[in-house]
Amino acid sequence: MTAKKTSDSLSLFPMPDGPDMTFEKQALKAGARFVAGADEAGRGPLAGPVVAAAVILDPKNIPPGLNDSKKLTAAKRDVLFDAILKSAIVSIASSSARTIDAIDIRKASLDAMRRAIGALEETADFALIDGRDVPPGLSCPAKAIIKGDARSLSIAAASIVAKVSRDRMMARAGRIYPAYGFEKHAGYGTAPHRAAIEENGVCPLHRMSFRPCSLYRPDSV
Repeated sequence: MTAKKTSDSLSLFPMPDGPDMTFEKQALKAGARFVAGADEAGRGPLAGPVVAAAVILDPKNIPPGLNDSKKLTAAKRDVLFDAILKSAIVSIASSSARTIDAIDIRKASLDAMRRAIGALEETADFALIDGRDVPPGLSCPAKAIIKGDARSLSIAAASIVAKVSRDRMMARAGRIYPAYGFEKHAGYGTAPHRAAIEENGVCPLHRMSFRPCSLYRPDSV
């Protein structure tokens, strides 16, 4: 089946006070049984994977306080992460630094979202995607929603799952490669991270297609 793509523009739709179930209800009213929200975390860092999550919320058991993960504290994200996993259908996928280097970060992000949606225990009848693009290869119709994590509760839930999952991955990476402080900055290009790269070179988790990593050779692969 070829996924049907629709898009959304903020110039046409005013921003709500917070995410709600408007888009989900539209899909359910149109005949969908399971509506998935999908988002990713980690497009911008110099190191580590990009991580995507897909979430099908139970409309009768939505954890209170869901919002764009960037608007929540780390402690609140952790609490909501556990609540989402207990109450919703969740899937997580990632694309490694090497995949990002091979196909570029945009394609790697979209592919991770495609795989997350495809791995859900219940097949999604419709998907709500954060951003401007629908991942190619989806087996269900989908709608791209600009700033969807602030507008759709399903996407907000996916943003939390993706963010917490990636942060925990990078905390583990910090124990494996202690010279870089991944547990502190999650691979983003902070001044201490850039200084660590200048001092130590890069490690296998660094994205060689991103500057300044492209200026160095990996210590090992």
